[in-house]
Amino acid sequence: MTLPSPYISRPIQLESEWCNSEGQLTLGYYGVIFDRGAEGAFELMGMGAAYTELLRLSYYTAETHLCFVRPLHKGDKIVVKLQVLDHDEKRISTYQEIHHVDGWLAATSETLSLHVDLSGPKVTPFPSEVRKKIQAMTDAHSILPTPDRAGRHIELN
Repeated sequence: MTLPSPYISRPIQLESEWCNSEGQLTLGYYGVIFDRGAEGAFELMGMGAAYTELLRLSYYTAETHLCFVRPLHKGDKIVVKLQVLDHDEKRISTYQEIHHVDGWLAATSETLSLHVDLSGPKVTPFPSEVRKKIQAMTDAHSILPTPDRAGRHIELN
């Protein structure tokens, strides 16, 4: 199977409940959109809803860095692009961008996710089949340039 490079979500339409009285998307819903946008990519890497239900394994966000580039408004349609940056036996680093369907960049997110056994919960290695799928997506995304906004940190100077 050919993996998308980068992964691009299905279009998502912003819901009015996600917006403030000025019609702008509120801060918390950027996280919801990044989560929804990542679901399909994690499904391709073997970590979808069935994986969690059957094996009681999942992934938790350990760290994230959001950048807001241009505001989104009620009714806007967007897509989320995801690029796997790196991974090891228990962690995966991803970079995402929210794009308006007209093409402009609205926000970015760089995330470190941990693979978790929900019976603990405790951080645990990826099963070998999942690790192979993560490696396949990492390989597919290795042809992409490192995003300019990846690896950023907050500074005042």
